Amino acid sequence: MRFVVMAGRHYNAAPMADDCTTVVVQNYLDQLADVSGETPAEPIVRQLLGESVNRLQHLCTTLLYRSYPRLTHPPLNLEPHELLGAVVERMIKALRSVRPPNVRQFFALANQHMRWELNDLARRLDNQVRAQQVHESQVPAPASTASQLSPNGHRILQAIDSLPEDEREVFSLVRIQGLTQSEVAEMIGVSPKTVQRRLNRSLILLAEKLGDLLPAPKQTS
Repeated sequence: MRFVVMAGRHYNAAPMADDCTTVVVQNYLDQLADVSGETPAEPIVRQLLGESVNRLQHLCTTLLYRSYPRLTHPPLNLEPHELLGAVVERMIKALRSVRPPNVRQFFALANQHMRWELNDLARRLDNQVRAQQVHESQVPAPASTASQLSPNGHRILQAIDSLPEDEREVFSLVRIQGLTQSEVAEMIGVSPKTVQRRLNRSLILLAEKLGDLLPAPKQTS
C-alpha cells in the first residue's frame, strides 16, 4: 500500500481498477448528495478525492505535459504532483457548494479546475517574464517564444473552448489528456461509438474554424 502526499495530507493511492474507481467514486457522490443539516461533508469529500487520486493524477500529468509543457521548465519547473495538490485544494473548496451527481460531472469539474490552475500559472509566468523584460530594458521577445502562447495558439484554445459542451469534453479527454475512447466512454457513460462520433464532430468544427492554419496540400506534378 502506498500513499501520495497532497498539500500536506496523505491520501490512499493504492492501485485500483478503473471500473472499480468509477463505482467507488459514484458511491461517495451519492453519500455527498445526501448530506444535509449539521452532517459534515468534508470527511466524505476527502474520501472521495482519496479514492479518485490515481485518475486525477493521470489527468493532471497528461494535461500538463501535453498542453502546458512550458510550465514544466524553469523558472516554474511544475511537477504533476504539485498540480494535483493544487487541484485537490480547489476541489475541496468547490465541493463545499457543488454536488456533482455522477462520475462524469465530477471529473468534468476536476478537469475545469485543472485548466483554471494551469491558466493562472501561465498568466503569472507571462507577467513575470514581461516584468523582467521591462526591468532589464530588453526588447520584448516575440509572441511565439516559449514564455507566451502565439496568436495562433490563442486561436486554437479559443476554438476548443467554443466547441459544444459534449464535443469539447470528448476532444479534451481524448486529444489533450490522452485517454482512450473506451476509457472516455466508460467515464462519461456513453457508448464508444458515441465518443467517436463526438470526437469526429469536434474535429470537423475545429477544421472549419482553423482551416487557414492547416498545411497547404502538396501539389502533384
